[in-house]
Amino acid sequence: MDTLSPFSKSELIPQEEKLEIRKKRGQLFIGIPKEDFRIEKRVCLTPESVNMLVKAGHKILIEAGAGLEASYDDKKYSEAGAIITHDKEKVFACPIILKVEPPTIDEIKLMKPKTYLFSALQLKTQKKEYFAALEKKKITALCFEFIKDKFNAYPFLDSISEIAGIASIQIAADYMCRMNGGKGLLFGNIAGVPPTEVVIIGAGLVAEAAIRTSLALGANVKVFDNNIHKLKRLQKTLPTQVFTSTIQEKVLTKALMRCDVAIGAVKGCNRSPILVTEEMVQRMKPGAVVIDVCIDNGGCFETSEVTTHEKPTQIKYGVIHYGVPNITAKYSKTASLAISNILSPYLLDLCENGSIDDAVSYDNSIRSGIYMYKGILVNEAISKWFNLNYKDINLILL
Repeated sequence: MDTLSPFSKSELIPQEEKLEIRKKRGQLFIGIPKEDFRIEKRVCLTPESVNMLVKAGHKILIEAGAGLEASYDDKKYSEAGAIITHDKEKVFACPIILKVEPPTIDEIKLMKPKTYLFSALQLKTQKKEYFAALEKKKITALCFEFIKDKFNAYPFLDSISEIAGIASIQIAADYMCRMNGGKGLLFGNIAGVPPTEVVIIGAGLVAEAAIRTSLALGANVKVFDNNIHKLKRLQKTLPTQVFTSTIQEKVLTKALMRCDVAIGAVKGCNRSPILVTEEMVQRMKPGAVVIDVCIDNGGCFETSEVTTHEKPTQIKYGVIHYGVPNITAKYSKTASLAISNILSPYLLDLCENGSIDDAVSYDNSIRSGIYMYKGILVNEAISKWFNLNYKDINLILL
């Protein structure tokens, strides 16, 4: 009698073992050039982040002095495992370039074809020639400002926005001093003295940080935004009630006429909308201070112009205008820590599943930040701003 078996004859035959095939873990070779310290003092990676990447098997080449303005000397980077070089061309020859400021045309010329560039973009400061230079070298360029995480938030922008909001009030406080051309006012609720009047246009993260800082210094704050949900959120989260309003020309004009400080903090989909006209600025108090935080995205004051850290202000109609696009570079160490904290996890994840190209295919966060892919413009907002042709990156990756 046959012995009963729960298995069929085919199941008893030896089968091929199926093993999961994992992609070989990639290695990054990253170059960090020295920024032009006249306009940019931040650095992309701190020594701590460099050490973490080196221990993970990656190679970091840093131009000598790259971290000095952020209070990181070459010795710290060398001890962290980075290679220090005085040869700028050698750094730009690396397959991956990390840079805070977007590279100049001359710097792009130093890059090898098909280099991967990670940097800020600052659309307001760019020209068509910049994108043509990237196209010629078939560069894949990722912009920090465009990176979106799985929660649909912008981690780089959120962190930098918080710093920028706090910085905007501190900078305004400096320029209210009589020695800096201001009216000689002090932030602070001094007994018997009317508080400083601050108008903040926008209700996002930059605005919230600016509002909290203003309130902490005793200022009287008025907030304008057309997004009712954002205004409601502010009313719920702020430690005290503030004046809020939708952007109505008559109401906003009256508030600007009375204010000592005005902060522009509105970011549009493609570029910031002009919400304060030249005529409205003309009616502001002489010596009032305008900090247009969104100047890198076009600015929301019609009279704002891009300035530099060397010459940060312009006076128009007696009003002090501050229009530095990389405002957080003034607080270089804090900003560098924030950038490094956001950037290093992305770099560690990049090669876990193979090459950077593989990461672009599967990682929506990385893909969202890419505006040039192998020399092809893949960002619609940039194409509209500069009237350039573009292709959807999802169609390219098919």
